[in-house]
Amino acid sequence: MLGEEDPGRRKSNDPAKATGDTDAMTGAARPQLLRPRALRPGDLVVIAALSGPLPAACEPNVERAVVVLERMGFRVRRAPLLEVGRRHWWSAATPAEIANELNGLLRDPEVRAIIASDGGQTALGYLDLIDVEAIRADPKPILGYSDISLLHLVLYARAGLVGFHADMAVPGFGGHWQSAPAARRAELEKLYSRLLTGTAAIGALPVSPSWECWRPGRAEGRLIGGVINRIVLAQATRFALPLECFDGAVLFWEEMGGLASHVWSYLQVMRHSGILDRISGMVVGVPREISGLEPGASPTLSEMVLDVLGDRDIPVLGNVEFGHAGPNLPMPVGIRVGLDAQQRTLSLLEPAMGPRIPQGSPTR
Repeated sequence: MLGEEDPGRRKSNDPAKATGDTDAMTGAARPQLLRPRALRPGDLVVIAALSGPLPAACEPNVERAVVVLERMGFRVRRAPLLEVGRRHWWSAATPAEIANELNGLLRDPEVRAIIASDGGQTALGYLDLIDVEAIRADPKPILGYSDISLLHLVLYARAGLVGFHADMAVPGFGGHWQSAPAARRAELEKLYSRLLTGTAAIGALPVSPSWECWRPGRAEGRLIGGVINRIVLAQATRFALPLECFDGAVLFWEEMGGLASHVWSYLQVMRHSGILDRISGMVVGVPREISGLEPGASPTLSEMVLDVLGDRDIPVLGNVEFGHAGPNLPMPVGIRVGLDAQQRTLSLLEPAMGPRIPQGSPTR
């Protein structure tokens, strides 16, 4: 039944994993949820260039991001490719170089979290080069959005890893956070710290007046999504999520740039692929810099969404603060959530992180 745990799921012996990897109705393989290990105060997090280069003008953003992360209680280091002036075409380095550095971070037991510096156009070039076995051996949270959506979706499909569609160093911690009201910064800082260091469910995410009910209703399911164009691109690769992953899921998406008609087209692709027939709810982020969605323009984003959904009776919550409009509410991919569109609530019903590694463990 929609919103209930699958009774046929198998249990895992790994305490970092949730139960199950089999769809009880179809028997199709589903990712076995792999939770990263919860962080401790003083743990090392690394800011890495996982896609685009670092412009000189954004160097202060990285420095400000370090301050934010240190205030949360973490040690912070920059990965070598995160260097002003280093670039290959539109990227911080070649896809192979970025993959090599990422794999090194995944294998390094001292590194407990990886935070993308920024988005870009590179992740598609190294999806096949990621050391998935290193992720399974020592799961770590990877934070980022935009192009990093591809990593979250593909690593969830390949390893069941919970990915964090959340703020990055340059446009997030060192950018949007700096101009947010002090009370909002403090709220987000506490939220991120609880999410990364705790092993209990967060519960309701903080609501703001921007949230809109586009179609009422309630749903529970796995949170799956990212930037809408990257969702569509991921599904075009051999690492695509099996359609069964969308059964009962709460689909979240956002977009930046391009045309309103492009968003409509991406939604149509998801309709044709069968994704929209499987989900139990939808959460839409605040759009940014999309031509055709200016105030007073027609159609509105909500009109486009409801047009493509047609008579699919699922709740839709719109204009939620995640993605390029920033600062971001964190959206952990794969975690079970509760959605009540009419009451404008979105709740994380289970922890995103697994038990900490015991002190003195050789994997530390």
